[in-house]
Amino acid sequence: MTQTRFDLEQAWAGNVPSHWRWSRNKELLAESLSVSLEGSEELLSVSHLTGITPKSEKNVTMTAAESLDGYRLVDPGDLVINTMWAWMGALGVSKQAGIVSPAYGVYSPRPNAPFNPGFYDYLYRSSPYVMEMTRLSRGIWTSRLRLYPDVFLSMAVPVPPLEEQRAIADFLDRETARIDTLIEEQQRLIELLHERRRLVVTNAIPQRPSLGSGADKLGRTAGIGNGSTPRRENKKYWDDGDIPWLNSSVVNQARVGSAAESVTAAALAECHLPIVPPGSVLVGLTGQGKTRGMATILDIEATVNQHLAYVTPDRATWWPDYLLWLLRAAYDDLRRISEENGSTKGGLTCEALKQLRVTVPPIDEQRRIALHLDEQTAKTDALIAETERFIDLARERRSALITAAVTGQIDVLEVA
Repeated sequence: MTQTRFDLEQAWAGNVPSHWRWSRNKELLAESLSVSLEGSEELLSVSHLTGITPKSEKNVTMTAAESLDGYRLVDPGDLVINTMWAWMGALGVSKQAGIVSPAYGVYSPRPNAPFNPGFYDYLYRSSPYVMEMTRLSRGIWTSRLRLYPDVFLSMAVPVPPLEEQRAIADFLDRETARIDTLIEEQQRLIELLHERRRLVVTNAIPQRPSLGSGADKLGRTAGIGNGSTPRRENKKYWDDGDIPWLNSSVVNQARVGSAAESVTAAALAECHLPIVPPGSVLVGLTGQGKTRGMATILDIEATVNQHLAYVTPDRATWWPDYLLWLLRAAYDDLRRISEENGSTKGGLTCEALKQLRVTVPPIDEQRRIALHLDEQTAKTDALIAETERFIDLARERRSALITAAVTGQIDVLEVA
């Protein structure tokens, strides 16, 4: 057995058909060092999810380079690898011309090489080949692994007959398109279920919270504030701490019954941390995603950091679970308030929560509404969870199908 074959069989367990030839990537591809003189070509994005696509089609928030001259030129059929993220599968064969960061690797098919771009796009992005690239990447930490050109070009690669490469690529184009369509349909269903859930909540609240007149301010009937983050280097604040300490990520939970971190009594006293009682509603103050404005309820006694507000209700005025639903119904308003303040991190404040105007139904009615919403949203949440599991299974099926096809475990000529 040659070293070439041994390298890949460690990952693929000898499943490649015997009539497929083994080679090295350098026999199929050569590194391309051509660069753009003006940077006027289409800038391409390299993703582990979508392969190579125009960056203009992406919702990218990172600051763009002032000049793109010196970026690497990419021709249709070239393989592009993000050297820093190859271990995540950030690579693919481009279907169009463009340019990419000079930190990326660009590899062009050699003249007359048995290289079908569609087949090798699937092969290089398949789970077992990405695992092999990860194994051969260099670096101390996973997040700093690098797949350098000399390593990639020396890697073993199977070479089926060109006719079979084309057949496999066509087969996978058809089958993955079906799976992708199914996934998109399920994702649209999830969006509809979330919208239905939102309407159930907002319709059940007698009057939506707002900053307008005609209702009482939330700050009059609830204690509202936030905490802080004790200095990490001061061990007396953290070592052997037994007071649960929460950050804004907890608003992604339906209820909070435990904490990932704890602080000491010294931190509580010296850093002016609040003790937040059970039954308080927690609201995210920061976050560029959905965290800002989201709410959950606290089932334990804890303290919080500066990015998390607590709303401790007057029990004579509020049924805590109803207050939770009320603040969840106010999500859009809270997002709007924070965006009007012109900040993506600190736009939502405790003062804005105090000024939120709310209508307070009788306690018995609050309890009835909260129980109704618990029941109705639980049904919708179950449907969402079931749909998400279906999507996960479909993605697993897609990945397994690609692996089976590019390793020759499916005879696509017979299937066709």
